Amino acid sequence: MTDLQEVTVAELQKAMGDGRISAREAVEFYLARIEAIDRSGPQLNSVIEVNPEAVEIAAALDRERAATGTRGPLHGIPILLKDNIDTADSLHTTAGSLALVGSRPAQDATVVQKLRQAGAIILGKTNLSEWANFRSTRSTSGWSGRGGQTNNPYILDRNPCGSSSGSGAAISANLAVVALGTETDGSIVCPAHNNGLVGLKPTVGLTSRAGVIPIAHTQDTVGPMTRTVADAAAILTVLAGVDGRDKGTAVSAPHAHHNYTQFLDAQGLKGARIGVVRDGYVGLDPGLDAIIEQSLAAIKAAGATIVDPADIPTLPAMREDRQSEFEVLCYEFKADIAVYLATRVADTRYEEQPIPRTLADLITFNLAHADVEMPYFEQEIFEMAQAKGPLTDEAYLTTLATSQRLGGQDGIDAVMTEYQLDALLAPTGGPAWPTNYETGDKYHIGSASPAARAGYPLITVPAGFIEELPVGLTFMGRAFSEPVLLRLAYAYEQATLARRPPRFLPTLNNSLP
Repeated sequence: MTDLQEVTVAELQKAMGDGRISAREAVEFYLARIEAIDRSGPQLNSVIEVNPEAVEIAAALDRERAATGTRGPLHGIPILLKDNIDTADSLHTTAGSLALVGSRPAQDATVVQKLRQAGAIILGKTNLSEWANFRSTRSTSGWSGRGGQTNNPYILDRNPCGSSSGSGAAISANLAVVALGTETDGSIVCPAHNNGLVGLKPTVGLTSRAGVIPIAHTQDTVGPMTRTVADAAAILTVLAGVDGRDKGTAVSAPHAHHNYTQFLDAQGLKGARIGVVRDGYVGLDPGLDAIIEQSLAAIKAAGATIVDPADIPTLPAMREDRQSEFEVLCYEFKADIAVYLATRVADTRYEEQPIPRTLADLITFNLAHADVEMPYFEQEIFEMAQAKGPLTDEAYLTTLATSQRLGGQDGIDAVMTEYQLDALLAPTGGPAWPTNYETGDKYHIGSASPAARAGYPLITVPAGFIEELPVGLTFMGRAFSEPVLLRLAYAYEQATLARRPPRFLPTLNNSLP
């Protein structure tokens, strides 16, 4: 087995078990592909750093396989991590910011510990929208001061979306088997959508955030970005569960499963009741609307009952009240980033320099290094967050309750109860926009916010193409409904098989905006 393009976790595991390839050979394949496609060739610029110990780790896992067998389905599987997930090795963890280059994590993030224990190989770190896209009101997704601009592998001058931009572009381009991303509001599902991938945003609290550079503890979550639903289920199996380092995971105790692949069922749409969220998402892009109608026909043909429309009743209120979610994030970022920064220690590879400990320190650093940190956009969000008070402020507590209610109890929960639904579906977004530092990001469709406010799960699956640009379909549900969402998404994926690998076209000469 010499070509690993589009290989799945299960296929690579079987090939290693049969002796057709070793973990070391798999790592060498991906490192060569990163050099040929990411560093040169199309120059995706999606992998910010490769692990210099990856080949050695792979060889040790090969010896372990020969001596005592495998640790499980991820034994020897190369995986990339978004560069806001701590690793206590030679790799950096910086959120794309030069402010964190002189310090390092004291220990692995819990999700990394779990991956290593499962036998996965940390191949490297992926670029991201700096500070997970929570620095400027006019940012360009996929850009960071440390990593530069990540490009979309389908059309290189189109945006990969953010903030898990590098994870999306890298896995779509087959630079590893799978990757981890993080999401606060759209940061897994949007780059998965723009890059033709499956992206699973777990319920907040199902996966640990310990050792992950935060935005907001009521919305942050870590999840897989993969080419297939089965691979997403395999990764979630390893990540899910209670972690003493993250008290927010205590809520997952009755809900976490030991094996999420058990829910994969090619006939899983049969008998399901699925509601279509049209208000705000359908009727805005003719090409996208055509794909949605084709998807609904495929879902209905697979045996599901379609309730159409099944609009989220609070969407008009959320559109009018966008500020409440943003206010929550500002309050929590100021507090949560200080808690995280307190865990950083000096990196002895660098001359001693002050370690930033507060948001104010980060603001000061950016001002002092504006030529490299703020050449295209500034730090308006940092400044707005810095102006917030403590998490005991009544304004914060009231706004949080309102935001969560609009997304959950009065929103997703209400419509699902009314129509007795297994899930809701909506387009994940529109086609990728051109990367432009003058105008910043140009989102015009995005269905992640209701679930983001509520902390509920999402999964996006490739649904089709507009010209050469992939678009995805999102299944959303109540808290801890991952088993249902995986079942429905897998059945949809098997019925449509819409993903196709990118061709690295330089531009798109048509009338798409």
